[in-house]
Amino acid sequence: MSQPPAAPAPSPEFSFVAVDDVSRVFGRRRALSRVSVRVDAGQIAGILGPNGAGKSTLLGILATLLRPTAGTVRYGALTSTQGAALRARIGVLGHDLFLYPELTARENLEFFAGVHGLDDPAAAAREALARAGLDDRGDDPVSAFSRGMRQRVALERALIHRPRLVLLDEPFTGLDDASAAALLQRLHGLRADGAMVVVATHDLDLADGLLDHALFLRDGRPAASVARPERLRSTYRDVMARPLNGGGA
Repeated sequence: MSQPPAAPAPSPEFSFVAVDDVSRVFGRRRALSRVSVRVDAGQIAGILGPNGAGKSTLLGILATLLRPTAGTVRYGALTSTQGAALRARIGVLGHDLFLYPELTARENLEFFAGVHGLDDPAAAAREALARAGLDDRGDDPVSAFSRGMRQRVALERALIHRPRLVLLDEPFTGLDDASAAALLQRLHGLRADGAMVVVATHDLDLADGLLDHALFLRDGRPAASVARPERLRSTYRDVMARPLNGGGA
């Protein structure tokens, strides 16, 4: 008599993510050097720095898509070596929005809800469209959307499985003022729900007042680590003007 299939293992839970002395080397190029940062549940951390500072590399490591050359990343009691299981609890929005342009917004969201094994993908897609403010455009192909509208759909794609850790790479790109305000409201809601959010951004004015913690990177090295930064643009300017001190903050 055949046995019933085993129940899927529960997704891992964790209340913090900690990057400990992480470096990453690509050939002869050192993209990150001895970077440390911790984000707890209900916090939004910013990764700030100029182009080439290592922001996207750090997000890739946090997403378990890249392995550190040295150092460790801990997700509560777990480490990035358990990446396959951890990815079920991570949501990522990067430069590539990972949407199918020939499908409608609703079809895209239903597809990704199914990929994540949600019980009712259609209901999840309806709720996501409402959160994106796109109820009336759900049956239009994504190819007909503006960049800002695609960005809103992609954000809900990244959040549809209610991840514990949310990683956003330049999420304000292409958004008008109303869409940017809606995104900020969404980020505050994620923090209130106890998610851990990490945002890499150049939009210092939009990030001002949002961050519980800011890690400033330059040339792959930590330039400063600031809790609840105020006057973010002037803080950024001051930090970037300082000489780096041996790779530490």
